[in-house]
Amino acid sequence: MSASPSSARQPLTFAAFYTAAADWARTDGLTWIYLFKALAAAFLSLYVAMKLDLPQPRTAMTTVFIVMQPQSGMVFAKSFYRICGTLVGLVVMLALIGLFAQQPELFIASTAIWVGICTAGAARNRNFRTYGFVLAGYTAALIGFPAAQHPDDAFMSALTRVAEIVVGIVCSGVVSGLVFPRFSGEQMRTTVRARFSAFVEYVSASLSGQVERAQIEATNARFVADIVGFEAIRSVAVFETPYSRMRSGRLSRMNSEFMTASTRFHALHQLMNRLHDAGAAVAIEALEPYFKEIAPLLGKSGEPVLTAADAVHAAKQLDTYKAELPKRMRATREALETRPEAPLLDFDTAAELLYRFVDDLHAYAATYASLGVDTHERERWIDRYEPKTNALAVGVAGARAAIVIALLGAFWIATAWPSGVTLLPVGAATCALASTSPNPTRMAFQMAAGTILSSLMGMIVVFGLYPHVDGFPLLCVALAPFLLLGVFMTTRPKLAGYGVGYCIFFCFLAGPDNVIHYDPTAFINDALALFLSMLACSAAFALLLPPSLPWMRNRLLIDLRRHVVLACNSRLTRLRSRFESGARDLMFQINALAEKEPEVKRDSLRWLFAVLEVGNAMIDLRREIAALTPDARYAETMPWRVAERRMRNAVAALFDRPGAQRMDAALAATSDATAAVRQVLATFTPAREERHQLERILSHLHFIRTALLDPQSPLETLVAKRSEGQEGVRHAT
Repeated sequence: MSASPSSARQPLTFAAFYTAAADWARTDGLTWIYLFKALAAAFLSLYVAMKLDLPQPRTAMTTVFIVMQPQSGMVFAKSFYRICGTLVGLVVMLALIGLFAQQPELFIASTAIWVGICTAGAARNRNFRTYGFVLAGYTAALIGFPAAQHPDDAFMSALTRVAEIVVGIVCSGVVSGLVFPRFSGEQMRTTVRARFSAFVEYVSASLSGQVERAQIEATNARFVADIVGFEAIRSVAVFETPYSRMRSGRLSRMNSEFMTASTRFHALHQLMNRLHDAGAAVAIEALEPYFKEIAPLLGKSGEPVLTAADAVHAAKQLDTYKAELPKRMRATREALETRPEAPLLDFDTAAELLYRFVDDLHAYAATYASLGVDTHERERWIDRYEPKTNALAVGVAGARAAIVIALLGAFWIATAWPSGVTLLPVGAATCALASTSPNPTRMAFQMAAGTILSSLMGMIVVFGLYPHVDGFPLLCVALAPFLLLGVFMTTRPKLAGYGVGYCIFFCFLAGPDNVIHYDPTAFINDALALFLSMLACSAAFALLLPPSLPWMRNRLLIDLRRHVVLACNSRLTRLRSRFESGARDLMFQINALAEKEPEVKRDSLRWLFAVLEVGNAMIDLRREIAALTPDARYAETMPWRVAERRMRNAVAALFDRPGAQRMDAALAATSDATAAVRQVLATFTPAREERHQLERILSHLHFIRTALLDPQSPLETLVAKRSEGQEGVRHAT
C-alpha cells in the first residue's frame, strides 16, 4: 500500500522551525531589518529638522537615503566623506558667489569647472573617498545656484543647508550603529579566513598537478576581485570598532603579502610547465620532492588552517622549512653538477622562485597569525594599496561633467526657466554619481526612470495625502509605503539605479517641509527639470567618449602593460606594492567593463599574468643588483651592468608598444645580459654570498627570457618564426 499524502508529510517540529527562522534571518531577514532601519533614520532626521525649525527638513531626509548602507562601517565612512565634501563645497561656493554673483555667465562657467574637477577626482579615487569628491561638486551646485539668486542671504542659506545635511548624517549614523548594527569587520574576518583556506587549497592542488588551465585562470580572476574588495572593506572597517583600527595595518599588509605570494606561486607554476614542455626531466625530478613537502606545512594536525590561532602553527612550520631549504637546495645542486646533461640554470631559477614563494607564504601566514592579538610588531607597515586609474578617462569624466553643466546653464539663461535652479545641481550630482559606475549611461538612465516613478508617487503624496495628514505619526504612516518601495529597490542589484533615483528625488519633490506649498505648476516644473538633467547626463555619457566602449578597455590594457615599464625604471622604494596593487586594480576595472565578454576578460588575464611575471622578476633583479657590495667589478659602467640596463630598456619598450621587432630586441638583449653575467662569474671568484647574488641575478634574467617565450603568454604571437634548428632557443638554458 502506498502512503497517503497526509502520512508522508513530516511534522513541523520546534527545531525545524528554528532552523528555518535562522535561515530567513541570515538572508531575507537582513534585508527587512535594513528597510526598517532606513525608514527609522529618515523619520528621525525629519523629526529633528522640524523641531530645529530648519527651512527644508526634506534635505535631511534626502541625506539619509544618500548615505544609508546595510553595514554600519559603510554609513560611517560615507558620512565622514560627505561631511568633508560638503564643507569643501560650501567654502568654494561662497567664494564663487562673492566673485561672480552679478555675472551669471561667469558664475555658471566657474561652477562647471569646479564640478568637472570634482568629477575627475571622483573618477580617480576609490571606495568612499570618491564620494567626498562627488559631494564637493554637488554641494557647491546645490548651495550655489539657489543662493546666487539672493546673494545677500547666501551665507545663512548655505549654513542652514549644511545643518540639514549634518542632521541627516548624524541620524543615519545613530540608527545604523545602535539598531541591529552590522559591522564590516565581521565580514572582513570571514573573508580573511576563507581566502587563506582557498589559497592553501589552490596551492596544494596545483602542486599535485590536479588543476587545469581554465581553473587556474578562474581562480586568479577571483583573487583579483577578492584583493580589490578586501581593500574596500578594510577602508570602511576602520570607522567601526577599535578592533578593526588596531589591525588595519596588518590587514593591509596581509592583502599585499597575498598579492605577492599568489604572483610568486603562479610564476613558479608556469616555470615548471615550461620545463615540462622543454623536456627538462632532470630538473623537474630534482625539484618535485620539495613541492610535495609544502602542502603538509599549511595545515595543523592534518586539518586546514581556519583561524589566526591555527596559522601560528603553520607559520612556525614554514619558518623552520624556510631556514633549512637553502642548505638542502645546495646539496641537490651539487648532486646535479655530477650529471653533464643537468640543466643547472633551469634548476637554479626554479629553486630561487621556490625559496621566494616559501618566504612570501611564511610572511602571509605570520601576518594572519598576528591577528589573534590586539597589538603586534607587524602592524607597522608603510606600504599601502594604491589604485590605478587611467588619466585620460579621468580627464574625460571631468570634461564631460563640465560640458553638461555649461550646456544646462546656457539653457537656463536662455529660457529663464524658474526650475533651472533645480536643473543644474541635479545634473552635477548625476554626472558625478554615474561616473563612478562601470556603465554610467545605464546608471543615469535608471536614475531618470526612478525619478519619473518618484514624480508620480510624489504627486499622489503631496496633493492626495498631505491635505488629510494631521500630526507627525500620521505623516510617517503616510510616507512609509512609498519610501519602502524605493529602499527595497536599492537592495536589488538590477534595480539599484532605479532605487537611488526614486529615493533621493522622491524626498526632493515630496519630502515635507515645516510649511508645505501646494503648487502643482512648480511641482511639475521641478519634476521635469530632474528628468531633463538626468537625460542630458545619460546622453552625454552615451555620446562623449562613452567609457563602456572598447577604447576605454584598450586604454586600461595599455596602462596594465606599462606597469612593466614602472617595474623597470621607477625607484625601488615601495615599488612592489605599487606595482602589484596597480596591476590588479586595472584588471578589476577591465573585468567590470567587459562583464559580458569572456574572451576579452581571458585575454586581459593573460596579459596580467605576463605583466606580473616579468615585472616582479625585474623588481627582484634590480633589488639584487642594488644590494651588491661597492666594488669596481659591479660599477654601473661595467659591461654587464650596461647590458643589464639595455635589457631593461628593451623589455620596457616591448611592453610599452608590443611588436615583433621589439620582441626580437628584448630576447637578444636578455641573452646578451645573461652572457655578460656568466662572463663575470667566469672571470673571478667572488665571496660566497656575492657569488650567490650573481647566481640569483642570472636566475632572474633566465626567468624573464622564459616568461617572454611562454606559449601561454600573449607575447607568443610576436615571436619571430625560427627554423627547426633554432627552436631550442625557446627554452635555452
